[in-house]
Amino acid sequence: MGLKALLFDVDGTLADTEAHGHLPAYNRAFRDLDLNWKWSRKLYRDLLEVPSGRERIAHYIDRYKPDFGRHDNHARKDKDGWVKAVHERKSNCFRDRLKTGQVPLREGVERLLTQAHEAGLRIAIVTNASSATLQPFLEFALGPKLSGYIHTIVSGDHGCKRKPAPDIYLQACHQLDLHPWECVAIEDSAMGLEAAYAAGIPAVVTINADTRSQDLGHAQLVVNSLGEPGTVARVIKSPGFELNHVDIPVLRRLQQDYISANAAPTSLHSSTG
Repeated sequence: MGLKALLFDVDGTLADTEAHGHLPAYNRAFRDLDLNWKWSRKLYRDLLEVPSGRERIAHYIDRYKPDFGRHDNHARKDKDGWVKAVHERKSNCFRDRLKTGQVPLREGVERLLTQAHEAGLRIAIVTNASSATLQPFLEFALGPKLSGYIHTIVSGDHGCKRKPAPDIYLQACHQLDLHPWECVAIEDSAMGLEAAYAAGIPAVVTINADTRSQDLGHAQLVVNSLGEPGTVARVIKSPGFELNHVDIPVLRRLQQDYISANAAPTSLHSSTG
């Protein structure tokens, strides 16, 4: 029942993609389309409660009733098609930011991915993001070396219910042929944490500016970053033991403590069936 896999969220976890990638890309797309829209950081933080890009744009339209400008006729006659076109433009802008190096990995990500690979752990990407958004991230932000460590990917367009439902995590466990308690999830938000918790997967949360005030009570550990050997991670929710940064020994201990706290695998939240 030892640790066998790490399951990584992407947006906000591997990189601060919301602040450096997605939000600027949305606003650039709006400008390119001559839309008099501009999402502030505060508004975008609220919109992140909606789990996907197209749904986010549609929700914004329904909730805030923005002016469509020269797109009024198209947007009203074919809302879904128009939203899709806006989101495609945003995805292109996001890709441009990744390609030009404007979305760096968060502290400790490269180290932990490398350590996991060297330790023989399987690595999965588990994200609400679409494949169209994810592929340029893998190509430009992770790069071929780190992307080559990934064993499986479950994204928002794989037919599973998106986070906070557990389905996307359970699908990843199924593809890895592992029980949930044999994995640890690395997340950045309450939405992702609740998905992992409901799937029966112990989780570490690395907060960012958008998630620091969220309820993260179900996490085994909450830190401000994964940290580096020379940079101590700030512990926000303690696992009950000392640590300087999140590494494989820390994750192994968290996973074993999770199993012990839940008595036995049969009593944990879920299984792969």
